[in-house]
Amino acid sequence: MEDYAAEGKSLARADGKVIFIENAVPGDVVDVQLHKNKKDWAEGVALHFHSYSKDRVQPFCKHFGVCGGCQWQMLPYEKQLLYKQKQVADNLQRIGKVPLPHISPIIGCGVTTGYRNKMEYTFSNKKFIPAEEFRESRQNPPNTPMPQQGFAGFHAKGVFDKVVEIDICHLQKEPTNQIRKAISGFAIKNNLQFYDARSHTGWLRNVMIRMTTTGELMVNIVLGYEDEKYRKELLDTMMQQFPLITTLLYTINTKWNDSLFELEPHIYYGKGYILEKLEDFEFKISPKSFFQTNSLQAEKLYQVARDYAELTGAQTLYDLYCGTGSIGIFASRNAKKIVGVEMVEEAIADAKENAALNNIQHAGFFAGDVINVCNDDFFTQNGKPDVIITDPPRAGMHEKLVVKLIEMASPVIVYVSCNPATQARDLSLLGEKYSVEKIQPVDMFPHTHHIENVVQLKLKD
Repeated sequence: MEDYAAEGKSLARADGKVIFIENAVPGDVVDVQLHKNKKDWAEGVALHFHSYSKDRVQPFCKHFGVCGGCQWQMLPYEKQLLYKQKQVADNLQRIGKVPLPHISPIIGCGVTTGYRNKMEYTFSNKKFIPAEEFRESRQNPPNTPMPQQGFAGFHAKGVFDKVVEIDICHLQKEPTNQIRKAISGFAIKNNLQFYDARSHTGWLRNVMIRMTTTGELMVNIVLGYEDEKYRKELLDTMMQQFPLITTLLYTINTKWNDSLFELEPHIYYGKGYILEKLEDFEFKISPKSFFQTNSLQAEKLYQVARDYAELTGAQTLYDLYCGTGSIGIFASRNAKKIVGVEMVEEAIADAKENAALNNIQHAGFFAGDVINVCNDDFFTQNGKPDVIITDPPRAGMHEKLVVKLIEMASPVIVYVSCNPATQARDLSLLGEKYSVEKIQPVDMFPHTHHIENVVQLKLKD
């Protein structure tokens, strides 16, 4: 293994062919089982380790390697940052093919465990058992059959109907694990069915736990059907055991999938939302709101975006893919006007509430596809953009939007990305009219291969 490639895979070469390998780190010597084998490249998984890299450290979580939530616990954090920095550089150079300035050193996390403000756990009547553990159980079966129970944790990778049962997850602070275990314990004690994703039966489905740096705590328990007696008993038990909960909700989900998008959570206790603070800005987070999952790093990410916008108080700032308006609101004091555009109507409703919460009266938020919304009539009504901040999903921007940005000809574009590969593709297209001036990677998710990157672009002379 000689290097890291995208998506946390290690890279090796054999007979002129590049091989991307899962479950290994640079410096490991391994046997590989290929599952894709093309002319110039192949993909596979590490099957047998002859020797381990000197860079390896002992993972701190006993579920590492099975759970899949973290991919890099076996690497020291400084090495994780090194490879993430390299990932940004490789993608921008190899895919972007535009002149690049010096890439600033990655901004790492001061806190590398308990950093998530949101966790979603799944309850299931089927437990995922790793192959090695399964073989051992076949060779040494228990003396007495195990009683049917329920399990709580995360979906096993590539398996929709089983969960990896979690004892302690280190990604969110307590009482996250205590809450999950209390819900499971209540259902087992009362002989209530855990959800079966294959037969679509069972009562207990999911729980979402959100917490803020201000100390507010939201719990939303998702049930497969209404059972008023046990539902009230469960919720009352949660209130008694966890007085830290500031908002307790429940959602009835009779659908085949776990998405809450079309569902309405019911408030059992509290105001139905929690408040987060970034600098001195407040943000309302409702159960279905999108909000950056690492609050402490989100503040740093938004500070970079605001600095790159170079606002003087005289510009109109367009915040594209604005979500709940967080970046635009964060930059609002240095802008003459904020115009936010977002496809999801519920997010726009949250953005308007967040603007009001922070007494921002020079911001307007609009629901719709940017390609359709940003036309000549819209510019006449709201003004042409002097600065654009765009924060698209992992797939990057639609090519039509890139064309639209070139047409809009804003003097400054700040591109915030959670996927440097698609960002690089878009920078290549924007290179027709824009030059890349600044680049700042930001690590939002320690122990994973995910990376955020902020790029400043300016119109060419």
